[in-house]
Amino acid sequence: MALILCVETSSTNCSVALASDAVEGNTASSYQVIHCLDFIEDNSSSYSHGERLHVFIDDLLKRNNFTVQDLDAIAVSEGPGSYTGLRIGVASVKGMCYALNIPMIAINTLESLSLQNRSDTDYTISMLDARRMEVYAAVYHGKELIETTSAVILDEDSFSRFRESGTITFIGTGVEKFENLIKESAHQYVTSNPTAITMCDTAVLKYKKSDTVDVAYFEPFYLKEFKAG
Repeated sequence: MALILCVETSSTNCSVALASDAVEGNTASSYQVIHCLDFIEDNSSSYSHGERLHVFIDDLLKRNNFTVQDLDAIAVSEGPGSYTGLRIGVASVKGMCYALNIPMIAINTLESLSLQNRSDTDYTISMLDARRMEVYAAVYHGKELIETTSAVILDEDSFSRFRESGTITFIGTGVEKFENLIKESAHQYVTSNPTAITMCDTAVLKYKKSDTVDVAYFEPFYLKEFKAG
C-alpha cells in the first residue's frame, strides 16, 4: 500500500489529505475521487497556513493511526496561486521529504482544480483570481489540457472560441467576476478553492509512474513575479 500526504496551500484554503492506492472511494468527500483516505481543511481569509498546516498534518495522521514514517511520498500543489501560500506549502513539503528521505510529487493547481467539475460540459476552465480583472487560467477537454496555464486579463472576448463551440464549467476563485462580466447562462459557474482532496488520485498515479521532482531544486510555479501591494 502506498500512503501519500497531499498538501494544498495555493489559496486561502489550507488543505491536507491522505491518498492511498488501497482506498476505493471516500464517502466523506463530495468529489468524485477514488484514492482519498481522509482530509482536513479550513478556508480562512487570514492566510494562516503557517500556523495551521503542520497542526492539520499531525491531526490527520494521528486520527488515521499513522506517523510521518509511514508516508511513502508527499504531494504538493505547485501553483499558480498565492505567492505566500505556495511558498509555505512547498517549503514545508521539501523539508519533510528531505528529512524522511521520500519522494516529492508536484501537481499543477489548475489541473487539480479542474477535477472538481462534476458537470457534463464540453470544457472545463479553471481560473484563480490574480487581482483586479486578471486570472490564472487553463482549459481542459475532459482531463486533457488543451490550453496551458497563463495569466489572462478578463474581458468580454475571453475564451470566446470555447464559449462559441460548446458548454463550459468555469471553476475557481476567479469565476464570479467573469460570470458578472459575460452574463451567459449556457455555462456552469462554480466558485471554489483548490483542495487537497482532488490531488489524491493524481498523486497515486504519479507515484506509481515515479513522476517525482528534485527536492533540492524544485520551485513553485508562481507564473508571475511577486509584487508587493
